[in-house]
Amino acid sequence: MTRDRRNARILGIFYILAAVTSIIAVVLYGPVLSEQWQLAVANGSETEVLIGVCNDLFLIATAVGTAVMLFPYVRHWNEHLALGYLCFRFMEAVFIAIGLVSILGLLQLSSYYDTTGLASKTNIEPIGLLMQSIYRWTAMLGPNIMLGINTGLYSYLLYRTGLVPKPLAIFGMITAVMVLAAGVLQMFGLIGPYSAVKGLMALPVGVYEMSLAAWFIVKGFHGENLAKWRAKTASTSLVK
Repeated sequence: MTRDRRNARILGIFYILAAVTSIIAVVLYGPVLSEQWQLAVANGSETEVLIGVCNDLFLIATAVGTAVMLFPYVRHWNEHLALGYLCFRFMEAVFIAIGLVSILGLLQLSSYYDTTGLASKTNIEPIGLLMQSIYRWTAMLGPNIMLGINTGLYSYLLYRTGLVPKPLAIFGMITAVMVLAAGVLQMFGLIGPYSAVKGLMALPVGVYEMSLAAWFIVKGFHGENLAKWRAKTASTSLVK
């Protein structure tokens, strides 16, 4: 197996792991994102939430992994756009990490809730609501807006370099606009974070990533186009 073939497979696996871990994390965060978040620890949900946190940590690692693995290939056509993709992907990971910290904060507040008096409970509840708001804002800014931007950038670069079939790259650009629009609409309160409309607008980007992952694992990069861009980059370097 050549290095490029191996890298393509690793990239595809990263995409799949990122999707799976993100879904698991959101599901397991339920106890601390509900209206009864104060009782999460008392109800025995601490381990469940911590497993969700571990999945989010894995999501951060795989999200950064996709950026690191893909950047050397898409930079052959336009290094500035490729750097933009890399930065926005990292920003997505940063927002996910901030949301993860807010989840841990909610879990800690929940552990204090049963051991404090009535006055302290009254003080804790607004802090918990703030933590929930922080998580929801970071979930909108990271896996929606930042995701839309970086998906649009790398899909455009894949389209121009021809490393994957052009229809697949075009589909990626369309899904990027959709998930970005979903984030913006949520920001202005026009749709809810868990509404059906939001789900329908965000779902296609997940389908695209899984399709891209399958292509990378089964087919890899288009070898002829990759060789062409590498030759062009080498000749440009020699001229300089």
